[in-house]
Amino acid sequence: MTEETLKFGTSGLRGLSELLVGRPAAVYSSALARVMAAQGRLTPGGKVLVGRDLRASSPDIARFCFAGLIEANVVPVDCGELPTPALAAHAMKLGVPAIMVTGSHIPEDRNGLKFYRPDGEIDKHDEAAIISAERTARLPENIAPADAESDHGVALDDYRGRAIGMLGPDALKGMRIGVYQHSSVMRELLVEVLSALGAEIVPFGRSDVFVPIDTEALSAADAKACGATVREHRLNAVVSTDGDADRPLIADETGAFLRGDLLGAVTAAAIGADYVVTPVSSNSGIERCGRFARVVRTRIGSPHVIEGMSIARAGDVSTIIGFEANGGVLLGSDAQLAGNEVAALPTRDAMLPILAVLWTAKSKGKRLSAFASDYSFAAAKAGRLQGVSAEKSSAFLSVIKADSAFRDALLNGILDVRALDTTDGVRLTGADGSVLHFRASGNAPEFRCYVEAGSEENAAQLLEQGLARSRKHLDCL
Repeated sequence: MTEETLKFGTSGLRGLSELLVGRPAAVYSSALARVMAAQGRLTPGGKVLVGRDLRASSPDIARFCFAGLIEANVVPVDCGELPTPALAAHAMKLGVPAIMVTGSHIPEDRNGLKFYRPDGEIDKHDEAAIISAERTARLPENIAPADAESDHGVALDDYRGRAIGMLGPDALKGMRIGVYQHSSVMRELLVEVLSALGAEIVPFGRSDVFVPIDTEALSAADAKACGATVREHRLNAVVSTDGDADRPLIADETGAFLRGDLLGAVTAAAIGADYVVTPVSSNSGIERCGRFARVVRTRIGSPHVIEGMSIARAGDVSTIIGFEANGGVLLGSDAQLAGNEVAALPTRDAMLPILAVLWTAKSKGKRLSAFASDYSFAAAKAGRLQGVSAEKSSAFLSVIKADSAFRDALLNGILDVRALDTTDGVRLTGADGSVLHFRASGNAPEFRCYVEAGSEENAAQLLEQGLARSRKHLDCL
């Protein structure tokens, strides 16, 4: 069995909580400070913001982050429990680095750190520099946790104001919206913002223990609970987020959940985006709908989307947006929503798509269930096999890529492969336009599968068969 280690994935450092609590959290925090100082982005005595989600391990990890920053001769500022995009936005406003203690949607026994430069998320070059700095760190082996000065809720207040300012009072008046609270760090804020915008709110599902909500692979229990609440209260929609609120979750008036990439497409149209950056796993309807002048595909992970948006900013483009199949929206330029100015926020955010989708439905008199056909989206589903190591996933994917005979045998009877894309994992397109996309998770020991098909029934069947056949071969490795 491969020994568990902390490692960088598609969005920050992740691993078992027990491996991060203590000196490791301090060392990586110190490493960020050293890298930022070397880049001229942080001076001695400068401030670094630290926020956290609602996981049980997050407060302890944050206190070791404070300790590491103090050792690096900078001042940690405790922003408390708040959404990741709120922390990122405030750090950009102040021109300082930031660290978010969160495992996002991965299981409760894990956690992580997301790092931010004064101008937004770190990139892969910064990541490599942090890894190098961590390896040469000289912190005491028995370093003790520390306290930090509080920001007194200013970061959260600013984000609340940003959200309400996107639409204005009574913009959602007449809508009945359920807020699935679970253990989202945005659970209170969503109720406050939607109420301020005039909607009637039905909060439900609040949890005292952490619930790992994956917006790309929602559990049957979560789907059932949300559907029952929609029917009981006759709601127009249900909204929620993952643990650190950088991924939205929206169900329509029937209780069916809208795919994250559809939320991104509706948001892009709502702000009049002319340049869309999205990973290869997003629905092919984004091009097919014909609403966007340019669509650029990338590998999965916000750093790749951010890189694509950076390239766009160098050209003659007015409104840039990035989004992923998980629903997280990155605003690459200043934009307008409902006639209101919205400042750029080039990190994954759940609030913008939630408000843009609800406003689009309200202003156009549409039901949310109509969006998929409006945007020519194919039926699509996603699933995962848990407990699959990165090594097993990599070996399996390598064989699929290189061995056509193995590939044909694996997919015999379920997909007649006509095209193969290896931008990220293996994305296979069939003769009938169906898509089967395999890849390893960058954040957890999981093997992921994404499918597109001509109907919900066919998509469900393709996903089930794709996962079952993958499991059979992975078990043999």
